[in-house]
Amino acid sequence: MNNSKNSLDSHKWFETFKHKDHLYIIRERLDKIDPRFYTTYINLFLLIGSQIALLIDTGCGIFPLKPILNDLIEDKVLRVLNTHSHFDHIGGNYEFEKIYIHPEEEKSISKPKDISFLRDSPYEIVKRYESRNYLIPSANNIESIKDGTIIDLGGLSVQIIHTPGHSSGSISVLTNKDELFTGDTAHYGTMYVSKNELTTHLASIKKLLDLFKEKKDLKIYPSHEEIAVGKELLDDLSKGLNNIDSLWETKKWDNFLEAWLVSDDVFKYAVFEEQ
Repeated sequence: MNNSKNSLDSHKWFETFKHKDHLYIIRERLDKIDPRFYTTYINLFLLIGSQIALLIDTGCGIFPLKPILNDLIEDKVLRVLNTHSHFDHIGGNYEFEKIYIHPEEEKSISKPKDISFLRDSPYEIVKRYESRNYLIPSANNIESIKDGTIIDLGGLSVQIIHTPGHSSGSISVLTNKDELFTGDTAHYGTMYVSKNELTTHLASIKKLLDLFKEKKDLKIYPSHEEIAVGKELLDDLSKGLNNIDSLWETKKWDNFLEAWLVSDDVFKYAVFEEQ
């Protein structure tokens, strides 16, 4: 497939819109790849400073992401950050020179990731992965980024916050313009959680809730489903995770996810016994 066709397909696949002068939202549809994840949207975020642009996550890798960015960043330096190493956040890593990720998950993106579980998706589009033998390519170059790191983009800065629970190296990103990007630590829809790490996950949510003590106008931008939500997301999720045991008698096993499913009035939870 030639580059112009790749670019055309990418612009059809990704939904891109300017949310603020310094923030673009780039969306793809996970439910169009495989509906068995009970998730509609993957949200990627592009922050634009006066000197540097920062991309948060690289999506599923089913279509090239770089053609989308080329239209937006102009001549700015681009840095690319993974909130964690699950396939729907790292699929386009191989397109970029360097990837920043928490040290807990460096190893995971340093080798190809098997996504053969998608082979029996009901949608033909997953056959795009066949040429790569259902493997997400490894990152070209990896640099660790730790809790508390501040990146100056030029008139816009971001701080890295380690928020383990969904995964050991999950991070959130806080800007000096009152935006909080939570990755998969917190979002509406279907939350993927480990029963053995609920205490850790709850501690991370409390860590994020504490930010609202000084920054009451923070808006939350999760990596899935609704964006620009408020503190109520963290309040709802904290309450929900604390009550999972009370829902346990209603659990149903999901063979595809290899997890237990339970629901409350706000969330569906895919609960893994081990992480």
